[in-house]
Amino acid sequence: MKKTHSMIACATMVAMTLPSCTTVNPYTGDQQTSKTLQGGVIGALGGAAIGALTGDRKDALKGAAIGGLAGAGIGAYMDTQEAEVRRQLSGSGVGVTRSGDDLILNMPSDITFGSGSAQIQSQFNQTLGSVALVLKKYSKTSISISGHTDSDGSAGSNQSLSVSRAQSVASVLNSNGVAGNRILTNGYGESQPVASNATSAGKAQNRRVELRIVPQESQF
Repeated sequence: MKKTHSMIACATMVAMTLPSCTTVNPYTGDQQTSKTLQGGVIGALGGAAIGALTGDRKDALKGAAIGGLAGAGIGAYMDTQEAEVRRQLSGSGVGVTRSGDDLILNMPSDITFGSGSAQIQSQFNQTLGSVALVLKKYSKTSISISGHTDSDGSAGSNQSLSVSRAQSVASVLNSNGVAGNRILTNGYGESQPVASNATSAGKAQNRRVELRIVPQESQF
């Protein structure tokens, strides 16, 4: 056990030799730990754990180095993509958040679809075209699109509507050159609210399509 702990400690030291620093978030002004560093540490620890299973210090350190570089590469790739996504979507009404190495685009229905409809509003086609430009440039990612509704209407109709809306977004991205084999669609109906359905404001938040951009680790 002590030997394994020693290997993990060494792995952490390897990861810390990767390019690392705190950066200023250009959108909030806050200091934050570099995503590249975070990915490097996680990758190094994962690689070290695999090597440690063999009981060989050399394997653990080698795994840490390889895993650390891969993790750092993913973090840097997603950092750059995030900046470009935010630039393209500035002022569009689409919310952009970061969860680990994943990017999440929140598309509220008031700017995407008419009430009870799965047909994308014409003005939003241009926004999705901008998203497609970034997705084509950063092809080492997969895209998960999920549709959500408020609680008005039957659960069955809401489920169908959520699926159709996710598929509509996928169709536009595909028609703008994003490969279909990178895209997965799901509909969750009213089952995953992010706000209370007891108020109009809450319902508006729940009527949404979320697009999650996920790095494909095999590509790094």
